[in-house]
Amino acid sequence: MKKNIFVAREVFGEVLDFLAPHFEVQANQEDKVLTGEALALVLADKEGAMTTLTERIDENLLSRCPRLKAVCNIAVGYNNIDLTACNAHGVMATNTPGVLDDTTADFAWALILATARRLNEAEAYVRSGQWDKWKLKQYLGLDVHHAVLGIVGLGRIGQVVARRATGFEMEVIYYDVRRAAPEIEAACRATYVTKEELFRRADIVTIHIPYSRETHHAVGAPEIALMKKSAILIHAARGGVLDDAALVGALRIGAVAGAGLDVFEGEPAIHPGFRELKNVVLSPHIASSSEKTRFRMAMMAAENLVAALSSGNPPNLLNPEVKKR
Repeated sequence: MKKNIFVAREVFGEVLDFLAPHFEVQANQEDKVLTGEALALVLADKEGAMTTLTERIDENLLSRCPRLKAVCNIAVGYNNIDLTACNAHGVMATNTPGVLDDTTADFAWALILATARRLNEAEAYVRSGQWDKWKLKQYLGLDVHHAVLGIVGLGRIGQVVARRATGFEMEVIYYDVRRAAPEIEAACRATYVTKEELFRRADIVTIHIPYSRETHHAVGAPEIALMKKSAILIHAARGGVLDDAALVGALRIGAVAGAGLDVFEGEPAIHPGFRELKNVVLSPHIASSSEKTRFRMAMMAAENLVAALSSGNPPNLLNPEVKKR
């Protein structure tokens, strides 16, 4: 008898086709974001679920879903999943690491270039019909070539971002809680510095650390205050790592030149100050959103789920201690 699973958000048809021989599949192809109550009701008789960052998997939900054995996130991040609660209820949790590194790094560079060269302002100006002549001092921006790039977090994505900087002949500096191995620093042509030095020196600061209790507001008012007035801040990691209110305040008074943001605290709600500012490029958490990468993410999550419910040994397991129960 096939096990019952739920796919919590819309996925590619090929992914559902892959799952169908293994499970009785219920899928939310209308792509409605379910409330916690609605999700608990759907999962009450399910052994497995494919989830995204919009589905909160916590003690309240798991206590009502006694049959649930695996939750497979279609994301590398997993701050929507309470791993302690999963362990307590014997639920395996997985993510989709590695598959999105290059695509996310590409998008970080899109934000860097758009923010540095004020592309959003220039495009709005052209679309409005105001452009009537060429001007020498029109939308003066920041040179990216030969600038100092400061990377907060030299993990997989941070490393790809660093390697991309070679083409712009940039000086790359980085800060992380753990210094990278010498061979990684060499491959990235990146120099380790303190957090304070990074924010003081960098022309472009880009954030690439995961969210956790320890990294909440890792970049906040004290760090932003160290930045050059000509510098820009890029964030395509996870909402909550950056203190959005502190950044809004700095942008309003010109303490920093601009920002490019793909993630926000409390998203999809964002700090209202961002909408009022012209010197910020905004996008709706789409750094990994190329067709190939999003498909690979969903398929990896599906493969994780099949392995979890068939062998109890899925790749990309976030809580291996659950096996000891």
